[in-house]
Amino acid sequence: MADSARSSDKIPRSPSKAKVVRSQKISGPAQTPPPGVIGGLPDDLEELSDRDVEHHRRLPSVPGGTLPRSHTPGHLSSKSQDRRRKPSELSIRQRSQSASQAPSQVPPTRTTPTSANPPKPPPTSYRPTGADAPNSSNTNDGSESAGGPGSDRDGRRPVAMRSTSAIAGKASIPSSSTTTRQLSTAAAAARVAARGAHVPFPPLQDPNTAPDVPPAPSSGMYWSRAPVSGAPHTSLRAHTTTLVGSNIFVFGGCDSRACFNELYVFDADAFYWSVPHVTGEIPVPLRAMTCTAVGKKLVIFGGGDGPAYYNDIYVLDTTNFRWHRPKIIGERVPSKRRAHTACLYKNGIYIFGGGDGVRALNDVWRLDVSDMNKMSWKLVSPPERAPPPGVRETRPKPRGYHTANMVGSKLIIFGGSDGGECFNDVWVYDVDAHIWKAVTIPVTFRRLSHTATLVGSYLFVIGGHDGNEYSNDVLLLNLVTMTWDRRRVYGLPPSGRGYHGTVLYDSRLFIIGGFDGSEVFSDVWMLELAVHAYYSQISHFSIEV
Repeated sequence: MADSARSSDKIPRSPSKAKVVRSQKISGPAQTPPPGVIGGLPDDLEELSDRDVEHHRRLPSVPGGTLPRSHTPGHLSSKSQDRRRKPSELSIRQRSQSASQAPSQVPPTRTTPTSANPPKPPPTSYRPTGADAPNSSNTNDGSESAGGPGSDRDGRRPVAMRSTSAIAGKASIPSSSTTTRQLSTAAAAARVAARGAHVPFPPLQDPNTAPDVPPAPSSGMYWSRAPVSGAPHTSLRAHTTTLVGSNIFVFGGCDSRACFNELYVFDADAFYWSVPHVTGEIPVPLRAMTCTAVGKKLVIFGGGDGPAYYNDIYVLDTTNFRWHRPKIIGERVPSKRRAHTACLYKNGIYIFGGGDGVRALNDVWRLDVSDMNKMSWKLVSPPERAPPPGVRETRPKPRGYHTANMVGSKLIIFGGSDGGECFNDVWVYDVDAHIWKAVTIPVTFRRLSHTATLVGSYLFVIGGHDGNEYSNDVLLLNLVTMTWDRRRVYGLPPSGRGYHGTVLYDSRLFIIGGFDGSEVFSDVWMLELAVHAYYSQISHFSIEV
């Protein structure tokens, strides 16, 4: 009873409210930077403001000392339970509990407060005192005697021996449970008024201020901005985005001022950012490197920072977030480079192109990753200068910032730049036969710093620079007919950008970061593929060389 009395002085918080507070703390808000602010400052994630939570608010004091409390056993239930019950439910429950604890002394019948039903006489061991007179101040006293839970401080009859008629006869006196409920309701209302109205996360847009976006048909592709939460992250360009399971690992890159070697993890199911603690031989800050998933490990090659170029290899184990540098067997290694591409095929990572700071490259190297601790390089297609005018090209021109996708044993190269020209050609390299072939396409598009993602029998090319400006177009290369297809996309598209990252997961293309020539982005956009991920797809096809 003493513990119950102490606990009743506090208003317990309901589980649902506590859960809301925790979810708001998880999605802590940061202020949106003003338009035109260059990356590197706080990112533009929308977050909720933290709210102060009062865990122990005392009830208002009432005249007469402590709060009034009923002596019935029903009051031992917590106030959180009382608050959920109806008043009629409470009175019935109190009477039934009082009657059930003394079945031999109190008949389990409901009586009315009349003079014909006086309280039953006490047992012979009980000595009545003047305290037995109906007195509201004594009846509602919240204290107990040291004689135990069955006796009162002034020697009154034990609670279990009182008749229900005596309790029901005091209907004119306000019950302590009713008073407590009123005080609890008032205190809860005061708390809600103090902290303001509940704000949902992600914030719901007002239809009056939301952008006017026409509805999309069920078969149409749709743009939307992902409602992300979690740890703040840096605005990035020329970074890597690699999918392992349902997590997108974002590494390196730069903003308008510096390069980074930080690792971020984006949960593609929950749209949640996290920053894991990494150990081991952490890479130096890099940009324009490649990151290839080999099982649950990530292989980083090349990249640079300002005037520096590298040809180092780092391996990250995504199960324990530990970096290490594998041993390289042999002396023949590719030159230092960045803006190249890397694709995995049969325990080998194929590296094509890039630039070394002096010239663009068009050689092909294979890195054997069958043993993640000991690796070896092999040159499979040596570099070659462009042929004289009038002579047919037998391989793509040296280039960087292109895209490469592995389709079976064929490596598909599209676009890129040699520093002076923006390319629009498509090349296929058979890594088994070591043969290059140019693909003739009637209608072409120039692109560099774009992304190309394989979705069934299509290559989805998003964004990039066309030689004049940055674009947000979505181009589809049909790999069966080798023709370009430009589809209509609904929704509100992202701004034109390049040097971003794109990952396919759960019939969505996630676009992370990028650069539009003046601003570096930290946002995440989604392209809902709808039926385009499954409709008009040819599951089995081959590319002839």
